Amino acid sequence: MSVRPAGPYEQPADFVFSAENLEVARTIIARYPEGRQRSALIPLLDVAQRQAGGWLPRAAMAYLGELLNVPIIRVYEVASFYTMFNLEPVGRHLVQVCTTTPCMLRGSDDVLAACKKRLGIDVNETTPDGQFSLMEVECLGACVNAPMVQINDDFYEDLDADSTTRVLDALARGQQPKPGPQNSRRSSEPEGGATTLTDLPAANAPTANA
Repeated sequence: MSVRPAGPYEQPADFVFSAENLEVARTIIARYPEGRQRSALIPLLDVAQRQAGGWLPRAAMAYLGELLNVPIIRVYEVASFYTMFNLEPVGRHLVQVCTTTPCMLRGSDDVLAACKKRLGIDVNETTPDGQFSLMEVECLGACVNAPMVQINDDFYEDLDADSTTRVLDALARGQQPKPGPQNSRRSSEPEGGATTLTDLPAANAPTANA
C-alpha cells in the first residue's frame, strides 16, 4: 500500500477535464453498465494525472468524485493505494528503479547509484530544474530483462551503470532514447542469441499459425 499524504505544496484551486479528455472520459464511462460507472475511476485517475502534469491535485480527485457520483474520500483511497498515482508534483521524467529480487541480483544497486550520481538527488526527490524525479519501486514485471527502470511510460532494460547514465543523458538533452534492452539482447530472447534448436531444418521450423 502506498502511504503518501498530499503535501503542503501549492494545490490548484480547481480542475476540469479539457474538451478532448472529457470525450475520453465519456468513452471510458460508457464501457460500464448503468449504475457501475464508479468502475471507471482508475482509468479516469490516469487521464486526470496526465492532464495535470504527472500528479493528482486534490481538485482533480474532487472533480472525479462529482463526475462519477463517488464520495471524494473513496477517490482519495484509491489514488493513495496505487503507487502509479502521485499525490504530489513530480518531474517531467519520472524515473522508477525496480529493486525487487530479480533486478537486485542482476545489479539494480548499481543502476540506482548511477541515477543518484547523474541526477544529484536521492530517492523521492526531484531535481531543482523539475526535469527528473527518482523513485524506488517494487516489481515492474520485466524480470527476464533485469535490471530495469521505468521512465514515464517506457521500460529501459538490461541496464548497467553506464547504460543508465546514457539514457538519463539523452533525456536531459531533450532526446528520446529507444526503450527496451540497452545491450545486444533483442526483446526478451536469450541474451547472446538462441542456445537450443539452432539446427532446426527450415521445413520443420514453427510457423506463425502453429
